[in-house]
Amino acid sequence: MHAETPLPPLGGTALTLLLLQIAVLLGLALLLGRLATRLGLPAIVGELTAGVIAGPSLFFWLAPGAAGWLFPQQPGQAHLLDAVSQFGVVLFVGITGMQLDMALVRRRAATAAGVSLPGLLIPLGLGIGAGLLLPAALITEGTDRTIFALFLGVAMCVSAIPVIAKTLMDMNLLHRNIGQLILMSGTIDDVLGWLGLSLVTAMATVGLTGAGVTRAVLSLLLFITFAALPGRLAVRFLLRRTLRSESAGVTVSAAVVIILSFSAVTNLLGLEAIFGALVAGMLVASAGTEVLTRMASLRAVVTAVLAPIFFAVAGLRMNLAALADPQVLLAGVILLAIAIVGKFAGAFVGARFSRLNRWESLALGAGMNARGVVEVVVAMVGVRLGILSTAMYTVIVLIAIVTSLMGPPILRAAMARVDVDADEVLRREKDERLNAVR
Repeated sequence: MHAETPLPPLGGTALTLLLLQIAVLLGLALLLGRLATRLGLPAIVGELTAGVIAGPSLFFWLAPGAAGWLFPQQPGQAHLLDAVSQFGVVLFVGITGMQLDMALVRRRAATAAGVSLPGLLIPLGLGIGAGLLLPAALITEGTDRTIFALFLGVAMCVSAIPVIAKTLMDMNLLHRNIGQLILMSGTIDDVLGWLGLSLVTAMATVGLTGAGVTRAVLSLLLFITFAALPGRLAVRFLLRRTLRSESAGVTVSAAVVIILSFSAVTNLLGLEAIFGALVAGMLVASAGTEVLTRMASLRAVVTAVLAPIFFAVAGLRMNLAALADPQVLLAGVILLAIAIVGKFAGAFVGARFSRLNRWESLALGAGMNARGVVEVVVAMVGVRLGILSTAMYTVIVLIAIVTSLMGPPILRAAMARVDVDADEVLRREKDERLNAVR
């Protein structure tokens, strides 16, 4: 019997190109992300722009030969870069899950739900309606229009906790009641949005049939039940055991294993892998403050290296030349209006029913309107599933950028007209004392 020859490791031109691609995209993302931050913009704007510059919108147009060499249109090479970016986004969503304060939501669940649900349902309905009415030329061939409409509805209704939290922090609004309510409502929107995305992913995978929908719902319920009961206990037991080690690296490694394992399970069930990462992150957070403190190094690497690579790759898939088509441009303007008006109107109506004044309601609408990183992740899922064409993908990512840019100025103007109450003063003083101790 002849011994089997082992598969050769990745090397040669393929490895050279992968390393150069990562270096170029990460370098551009770092420079443009820093520039965006200095201009008072979210870093994601610069990181996405890095990919746009390196992609068909500019680099392929200015130097097609060099661009074709660095980013060859070969599935095998493209999938290597995509695998790196997917690893990054899974960990990024896991980190996001660790930051969701579900205890805060439970304490003021009624108010948060009253604000978030209209802000979720109105843009969801408008997005589904738009998806059913858009011209067939904008839908990829072979895609079921109902699946496309459902996906578009989810894309229109999501919010972005990372962008919202960073904006509130930069504007010194986290201690304000409205800032807390925006975070709570955004958390509910995020969780329900990921649930919806997983269901649409499952339907796109198994088909929009009675059996397919039933299977998707049962898979989702099965996973949530497992995560809430034995999964939660197992995660807490494992992570607390790692605290016996003096090295934070042991806890970080265990957390990464948990996030990747949960992602693999949801992907195996036909749901979205990043939903598993989100749930895993929430379970990691439930293991206690000491565990979360040890996640600092993981958070630094993910946010400074892996997430920018993902966003640059996301920008690489955009083609702004698609907007030269009047049909695509018109669809983009309509969808942007639906995204903004739907989220603003929903949050505003929910806030008014919760007896908040008009300026507080406007601030809530501005905060909830930021789509940011979540919208980009949703758009990338649409491309992977074959639901979105390049034109529609470009439109949805632009919606993420525009809505993220709108938040700060509107929030600043609205909150200038909201009086500071005694509770907010106490909360701010407490935060300042804690920061002084740190």
